[in-house]
Amino acid sequence: MRCPACGGTLSPVPVGVITVDACQGGCGGIWLDNRELQKIDEAAEDPGAALRVESAPGREVDRNRRRDCPKCPDTMMMQHYSSVLHEVMVDECPGCGGYWLDAGELERIRAEFPTEEARKDAVGAASAPIEAEMKVQLERERFQAQRLSRIGGLLRRYWH
Repeated sequence: MRCPACGGTLSPVPVGVITVDACQGGCGGIWLDNRELQKIDEAAEDPGAALRVESAPGREVDRNRRRDCPKCPDTMMMQHYSSVLHEVMVDECPGCGGYWLDAGELERIRAEFPTEEARKDAVGAASAPIEAEMKVQLERERFQAQRLSRIGGLLRRYWH
């Protein structure tokens, strides 16, 4: 496979229970197939110590440039934040579900949350204001429906 960031060749690298494809001697990025990131995204999972990707000195890539998926021909990857903290921007393929991480992004993702429980707590805290706003909106809609029902009843009495 070709590196979506610098065009180098991706090499298989075993990391714990999975094998990632790394741009060894190039930009230092890594490709993770669908669901592989969830197996190594926490510090407690500790395969990161085994992942050594050598990058070429001075090899710079444009982290904001949209990239083609190395697995799916003619498919542009989507960029989004890796978590509710909005600290690490990752590239994900909408076709195969794989992730491209630029050099250093895995370490940054692993530093965000020590455990899956901490990740879930952060999602809950981030979604609480949205849930509260949704409840307010539901109440407004229910009130509006009651008003319209009353008005409809009055109109029916008036016209009959």
